[in-house]
Amino acid sequence: MGSTVTTGPSQTSTASSRPGYGQLLRTRGAWTFLLPGFAARQPFAMLTLSIVLLVQHTTGSYGAAGATAAVTGVSMALFAPYGGRLADRYGQRAVLLPGVLLHTLAGLALTALALAHAPLWALFAAAVPTGASVPQIGPMVRARWGVTLKDSPLMTTAAAFESVTDELTFVLGPLLATALCTTVAPAAGLVTEAGLTLVGGLLFAAQKRTQPPVATDRHARVEHASALHVPGVRVLIVTFLGIGCVFGGMQVSLAAFTESIGRPGLNGVLYGTFAAGNMLSGVVCGAIVWKAAPHHRLVVGYTALALAASALWTTHSVLFLAALGLLVGMCIAPTLITGYTLVESLVPAGARTEAFTWLTGAVALGQASAVTVAGQLEDRLWSGSGFLVPMAGTVLALVTLVALRSRLAVRPHSRAVARGVGHRSSVAVD
Repeated sequence: MGSTVTTGPSQTSTASSRPGYGQLLRTRGAWTFLLPGFAARQPFAMLTLSIVLLVQHTTGSYGAAGATAAVTGVSMALFAPYGGRLADRYGQRAVLLPGVLLHTLAGLALTALALAHAPLWALFAAAVPTGASVPQIGPMVRARWGVTLKDSPLMTTAAAFESVTDELTFVLGPLLATALCTTVAPAAGLVTEAGLTLVGGLLFAAQKRTQPPVATDRHARVEHASALHVPGVRVLIVTFLGIGCVFGGMQVSLAAFTESIGRPGLNGVLYGTFAAGNMLSGVVCGAIVWKAAPHHRLVVGYTALALAASALWTTHSVLFLAALGLLVGMCIAPTLITGYTLVESLVPAGARTEAFTWLTGAVALGQASAVTVAGQLEDRLWSGSGFLVPMAGTVLALVTLVALRSRLAVRPHSRAVARGVGHRSSVAVD
């Protein structure tokens, strides 16, 4: 049942033992990029909420605040893949250094404009470079894992570890942003986000030894072709768009539901339950030694996600919604983990950072679109109608995934050619 991949002599001991988090975290050099990477990716989770709280305070309009945040998200989704491609071509450090400086300046400019009660178009103008320059630390960390682990079966564990880390970031980031904006000053969240991006990004960029090497030979230039040329990446982008629809739809619809029943304080509890399901399943997923092929696991996991998301709009009970939210969260992590694992199998090393940023950008774009559509549905239809967005997004993505699932199957021969490696010995994994 397992597929065959290749590994070098240095990976023999790893491949022969059971993969696990302990073994992953004992990987030589891992902590040198994990710790600064965690610090550098934390501001990303603060950005959207910091903008919403600041702009709402200065304009008195949630519409203006949401629109400004949406512009930032769309800008990030559109520009992030090009930043990833530049990182693959010129190295992560070369992209990070100017990127964190630009993001810091753009974030501070957006803060100043909001405090000066500038017109909405000016806020949009500042939001574009703020989103476009968001450092893609998560994809860069994943690319470093790929270099460090190569073809080790620990790659699935690493993908799970990164999924849990992302989810933890998105639990802590909004809490920190809320605390700063409500107890210090409305601008404190965005100012802190800019400062942490600068410091964390520079610390991460300083870890030169673990960054993916920038090859200069003719074969490497072939590998620098866009990750979009890989058919499986395009299928994964659609899949991750659907996941973004779940995140965006849940954020708006949970807030609207708790407001409609007169208990807005439950919003944080319900969303926290959803996030807890995501983290829990991510931890479990990384601890399992999988036998089924990744593209088969993705179809099964995404089917479960679509079914769970399709039931959200029917609920009118807090307890039932909490249970269903937990289930939806538990279905998300395995699909994210499997998708990121497939990138390592499908995409040549010289395009992986770009591929990871396409997937991250797809989630952000799906989230921004879902926030907008779900908000309109909640305003125009019934309370809870925003939950139709996660259903529609996941069902449409599932149809695409099932129809094009063969493009995700790893072909060992073509993979070896793409990597340009013919001297490694084969071992059966996953």
